[in-house]
Amino acid sequence: MKVEDRQQMINLLTGVQSSKKSYYNELKKTVIELKKKNMQLEIINDVTKSFNVDMSIDEMLKNVFDKLQTIFPIERISLSMYENEKLILTNVYPPHSLYFPIGFELSKEHSLYWKAVESLEKIFYQVDSNKENYEDYIENKVYESLGIRSVLLVPLIHKGKVIGVFSIGSKEMMEYDEDDLTFFQQFCDQLAVCIENARLYNEVLTSKKEWEETFRAVSEMILVVDLEGNILKYNDAAKDFFQLHLYPREKRNFHQLLSLDIHNSPVLEMVQTKKPVYQEIHFQKRVCELRAYPVFNESQHIYAIIIYINDITEKRRIEAQLVQSGKLAAIGEMAAGIAHELNNPLTAILGNAQLLLRTASKDDRSYKLLSDIYSCGKRCKTIIQNLLTFSRQDEYMFEDCSVNEAVEQVLGLIGDQIKKQNIIIQKKLDRSLELIEGNIQQIGQIVLNLLINAKDALEEMDIPKKVISIETKSITEDGKKWVLLSVQDNGKGIEEQYLQEIFNPFFTTKRPGKGTGLGLSVSLGIAQAHGGTIEVISHPGKGSTFMLKLPAKQ
Repeated sequence: MKVEDRQQMINLLTGVQSSKKSYYNELKKTVIELKKKNMQLEIINDVTKSFNVDMSIDEMLKNVFDKLQTIFPIERISLSMYENEKLILTNVYPPHSLYFPIGFELSKEHSLYWKAVESLEKIFYQVDSNKENYEDYIENKVYESLGIRSVLLVPLIHKGKVIGVFSIGSKEMMEYDEDDLTFFQQFCDQLAVCIENARLYNEVLTSKKEWEETFRAVSEMILVVDLEGNILKYNDAAKDFFQLHLYPREKRNFHQLLSLDIHNSPVLEMVQTKKPVYQEIHFQKRVCELRAYPVFNESQHIYAIIIYINDITEKRRIEAQLVQSGKLAAIGEMAAGIAHELNNPLTAILGNAQLLLRTASKDDRSYKLLSDIYSCGKRCKTIIQNLLTFSRQDEYMFEDCSVNEAVEQVLGLIGDQIKKQNIIIQKKLDRSLELIEGNIQQIGQIVLNLLINAKDALEEMDIPKKVISIETKSITEDGKKWVLLSVQDNGKGIEEQYLQEIFNPFFTTKRPGKGTGLGLSVSLGIAQAHGGTIEVISHPGKGSTFMLKLPAKQ
């Protein structure tokens, strides 16, 4: 017998060959198991890594499904979320395996899904109507329609509370061992954590988005600044009002923005007092309320300041108009009383003077005296009539009216007063001036305010010739006709730094007790209500020119 044959016989007798075959089979089986375990770990790892706020649950399910198919013969996975005691179908993959529509509320009676929710246990179920203990669940119809023969339902539990159910369906009669069930439990535990974290993150994200949208949408200006006044954040209203365009590396300082004195700054005051601050500020012809609120950290130290700015120019203007209207109403009542008291004696004076003039000879010395009595009486009556007309501010009906007529009415009211202060009134009215559509009493109020301001500016000047020039004319700008009224004086003028503020309510350059700061604010409001505006040119020590522009009637 040859050596090779002898060796082969020994191997057969000792079972060495059989052991090798068994060894390789075991090794192969172990490798397959290791690959399966490795894939399972990869799936759990992928869920942890890839399931983020940017990836949808549908995308995640697709990734999971593709990997699960490499180790299990599955055909369908689905996710149902439990909230407010309702179980809602939210996701199914592949999409063609959809039976109920997404958003479908699963019925509680005879439901496998609800059984998993209530028991908090995994449920493995085989769809076999021939089995003796086959239960009539509502899901059977779905599985039979889709050809699903076995289903594993795993409740998703986070912090002891169920948040949903994950299902795995196969068209084969599956038998999962203990290791498989442990894997699915670990996978679903991780999935529950990821879903809950994403939900919480989305809540925070939604709240942040809602806060930012609210912050941007607030019509009042809001700025967030640090303790040095550097602007950290601002809303759209502040951006539009201040024309803010901050680049990533560009810093804008709140004090520079509003030209505020740093020693009188709300930021400095707040750092010192740690209490909210209120200020009224003037910025580019606007009056604003400024409120500043401290922002504290956990150590109760201020680290930022929220500044809330509200433009109250219109409010102040309306208040000023109400104050002025109240004054005019009082003047109107007083004028009506004066007219009632004076009209009777004036009528008697005028009537008797006329009767005496008829019988008196023009050469008689008394004739001139009677003529003076009659003319002075008429002038008194005209003044009372102008006062009544001007103070009748309740009649705000717009109609065709003449700016020239408004000028004449006001000059009839205060012209002589101005002249008695050695002020020359130069009048140059365009008699072909177009009419405007407006209220003559309100236009007269503007003329009166401009004349009084011109008179006050001249009172403080020690010059030989004090002059107020009133001129009306028509101009054309951009194809549109305007009526222009200018009131010019050679008085003290206005400092350039105040030109931006003189139209603000309650701002005045006059000495205390001389002015209220309402005249120009009210006048501008009236001009704008008529579709016009008021412009000013002034040179300190040389005088000012105020120009009222109103649209001519088409």
